[in-house]
Amino acid sequence: MSAPNPSFATRILPYGAAAIDTAARVIAVGGCVAVPTETVYGLAADATDSHAVAGIYAAKGRPSFNPLIVHVLDLDQAKGIARFDHEALALVERYWPGPLTLVLPLAADAPVAALVTAGLGTVAIRSPAHRAMRALLAAAGRPLAAPSANASGTISPTRAEHVAASLGGRIPLILDDGATPGGLESTIVDPARRQVLRPGPIPGEALGYARAAGDAAISAPGQLASHYAPAKPLRLNATAPHAGEWLIGFGEVAGDDSLSASGDLIEAAARLFDALHRADASDARAIAVAPVPAHGIGEAINDRLARAAAR
Repeated sequence: MSAPNPSFATRILPYGAAAIDTAARVIAVGGCVAVPTETVYGLAADATDSHAVAGIYAAKGRPSFNPLIVHVLDLDQAKGIARFDHEALALVERYWPGPLTLVLPLAADAPVAALVTAGLGTVAIRSPAHRAMRALLAAAGRPLAAPSANASGTISPTRAEHVAASLGGRIPLILDDGATPGGLESTIVDPARRQVLRPGPIPGEALGYARAAGDAAISAPGQLASHYAPAKPLRLNATAPHAGEWLIGFGEVAGDDSLSASGDLIEAAARLFDALHRADASDARAIAVAPVPAHGIGEAINDRLARAAAR
């Protein structure tokens, strides 16, 4: 991926009506805008415009076989894009708007660009809950493709400054509405197979779904073996640091930083990417992370850590 162009200024605007109006104008002319969701910051563009979607891939350096999530305001908008059966509608009733992405068959004459689905016959779709993304969806008046707003394969952004550090000089605008509350990307499920394709804030056991096999074909974002990775080597399940390591603790394992000193998995999820960013920016040669229980949202935390450590 090419280096950022210093002559291309990336603006950062605080959330508000004026910022949303500016962002909607960027979307309307085929540009990309970084915007917070309840999970992480997303890089949004018009999902119906193939050139706009190509701009997302170019800014991120994202492999074209890795599909994108389409964000919509509500079920009515979603029904023009995907086909919903009884199982999918039940999930929508329970979890939308919120951090649950459904992989569903494309609707007939769905308006989304083929690049969004990476040529598949299915589409990943969700209705977000965050005020900034919902305001942008309403102002833009169209579905928005929005992967995480970071260079592909690097640590996901939970603050505007994370986006600027990764994509500054590549995109025109970042909407700043503070730290994202969830800190982990959405849970992605395949309702037809009752499978979790990517663990996230909504645990698979709450859905009654099994985890998809690790060798399953890529049908949704976040399934690459190496993903969410810092620049430095990452060691997992560490109870003490090796020489030159920055230790991210959890519970009784203290360190240079901690996901949650009290062992709270929700707090750990919200702090995960922020902690990895701090560790990557430190003077340490490598990063170590304490063991995190794998139940509940801990499954999603361990999923992200395992992909981050794959090199």
